[in-house]
Amino acid sequence: MTNRRQFLKGAGAALGAGLVSRSALAALPESPSVDHAGMQVPMEPASGPWYQPVVTLNGWSLPFRMNNGWKEFHLTAEAVEREVSPGMIARLWGYNGQSPGPTIECVEGDRVRIFVTNRLPEHTTIHWHGIFLPAGMDGVGGLNQPQIPPGKTYVYEFELKQSGTFMYHPHADEMVQMAMGMMGSLVVHPKDPEEQKVDRDFCFLMAAYDIEPGTMTARVNTMLDFNLWTWNSRVFPGIDHLVCGLDERVRVRMGNLTMTNHPIHIHGLKFEVACTDGGWVRPEARWPEVTVDIAIGQMRAVEFIADAPGDWAMHCHKSHHTMNAMGHDVPNMIGVDQRGVQQRLARLLPGYMVMGERGMADMGEMVMPLPENTLPMMTGQGQFGPIEMGGMFTVLKVREGQPAGDYTDPGWYRYPEGTVAYEVDTEQLTTNS
Repeated sequence: MTNRRQFLKGAGAALGAGLVSRSALAALPESPSVDHAGMQVPMEPASGPWYQPVVTLNGWSLPFRMNNGWKEFHLTAEAVEREVSPGMIARLWGYNGQSPGPTIECVEGDRVRIFVTNRLPEHTTIHWHGIFLPAGMDGVGGLNQPQIPPGKTYVYEFELKQSGTFMYHPHADEMVQMAMGMMGSLVVHPKDPEEQKVDRDFCFLMAAYDIEPGTMTARVNTMLDFNLWTWNSRVFPGIDHLVCGLDERVRVRMGNLTMTNHPIHIHGLKFEVACTDGGWVRPEARWPEVTVDIAIGQMRAVEFIADAPGDWAMHCHKSHHTMNAMGHDVPNMIGVDQRGVQQRLARLLPGYMVMGERGMADMGEMVMPLPENTLPMMTGQGQFGPIEMGGMFTVLKVREGQPAGDYTDPGWYRYPEGTVAYEVDTEQLTTNS
């Protein structure tokens, strides 16, 4: 994060323009208490008692500081490098060293002051998606405020009048800035800590990138043909697992800043949509689902009771969204005998491999050489072999005896004897019948 000297240098210029009050600069946000795993622990918010903090997949919550009744945060918009998954680094834009930026957690009724320092090569703003606030704080450049020039710091001040699940992103040169990864989650907890209470609370944002194999920078002019589908700018197997205790009540908050919808499916459990970016869904309006479709620009929070122990898949149900970088112009070779072609080409191109004749499962481990900084299309290992996934996929791990507040990965599930699908002798079955 930007240090105090850098902050005051940028904020001082903004102060000279009348954009930041002197009282606002009296102190910088300090880091909250963290546990041994680096996760934020419950703390006293500005306008209410204890609350259960969210766990951001492959991320963290932004520290804040109280200053005369205001909860102060500091965001720095800047170029970042993000490990998409082990073996690949992407050059993106984000906040405070990461894409997406850190999660901002507040409490209903808080008065928040958010400093935004621009270290990008162009102007920017921040829009607080779904938050009810004065028009001049809504963050649409040119409409609600001047653009934040490079090197300058602006401040947003507003009172949080509702609780729920929201996000932040630019409303300036959106095609570039959001395509480069500028976004973050914004969670507002109810003032009453007993309201909407859960045992575990996760969040992530969905983004899509077009990064050509062997390169590092997202192509910002892509409209539809993206090749990396990410949760918090990570792909499987680099996405954090969701670790839960048996029979705990769990919430998962999800936001979609891609250019298409995503039907998110959870195996083994049923859930209810409990919150949208418009607010909490009344209990009598909820119904059970195992898949929720999240449209462009929407937030959805689902809740369930983790009543089934095991390792359960959680993923987008668009199959090409659970694959990594892939070509869009690959011919369909299913069922085509390519042995003769391979033999002739192998004499000219040693190591040449035909693809697609028997499906794409052989590509799961990508035995052919890959360009540097490129992931296989399908990857990931489970206890029974290749999982053959990528992109928007992770594992929900439900364990009996998992201590409250403990998110340590418990490893692969130990299946009770007789509960795993197994091979049968078909000849013996025929004889017995």
